[in-house]
Amino acid sequence: MTNNSGIAAVRVDRLEVVRGGSQVLPELSFTVPRGQVTGLLGPSGSGKSTLMRALVGVQKVQGGTVEVLGLPAGARALRDRVGYVTQAPSVYPDLTVTENLSFFARVLRAPLTQVDEVLEQVDLTSHATALTGRLSGGQLSRVSLGVALLGSPELLVLDEPTVGLDPVLRRDLWALFHRLADGGATLLVSSHVMDEATRCDRLLLLREGELVADDTPQGLLDRTGAADAEAAFLALVEPRGTTEREVPA
Repeated sequence: MTNNSGIAAVRVDRLEVVRGGSQVLPELSFTVPRGQVTGLLGPSGSGKSTLMRALVGVQKVQGGTVEVLGLPAGARALRDRVGYVTQAPSVYPDLTVTENLSFFARVLRAPLTQVDEVLEQVDLTSHATALTGRLSGGQLSRVSLGVALLGSPELLVLDEPTVGLDPVLRRDLWALFHRLADGGATLLVSSHVMDEATRCDRLLLLREGELVADDTPQGLLDRTGAADAEAAFLALVEPRGTTEREVPA
């Protein structure tokens, strides 16, 4: 890993994104410190996926700046330093799990010895020779996560990685996320499930593309006097009204 401990993992300043004629992200600003698990939480349609695409450089932006590991988002030098997992599986269905991981290891110039390690990390050792196209949705998500772990990236951007997983696998994956952070990686994990807030070191709460909170889980509870993250979120957004509008993800 490159040692840039004094540089924030992510720095977003007045980011503006317009999609389909609608303003999805209106001048959003925040930073993500290194070596933590930061949760990006909010209801479906709040702009989480759009923001994550902007962070990895695949989203057209109308204004503002996005820096990742001290470089402009999407810079060529970031290709082997950032791992990205989309909501949709991004692996080849006609290859086995091991074949997929081996292929992407070569693309990323990661050591092939990492394949077995990653299989164990995402709990797919018993499915190593299974065709990826025959796996369940949750298993597919874990193969995609395994691909993102290859090369030991400094930043992992994970879009709803625990969707469709049973409680035991969700628990195990969050434990893995924290082990990675303890090893120096930075993780930005999106979710629309508010009970996952307590598993994060820090929280960014989005509503309709706007940041309504940037705090630790305990700080959020102390600030609102709420009993849990969901109640805290509602306490923050209720003064803004209850009328919902459609915002592209």
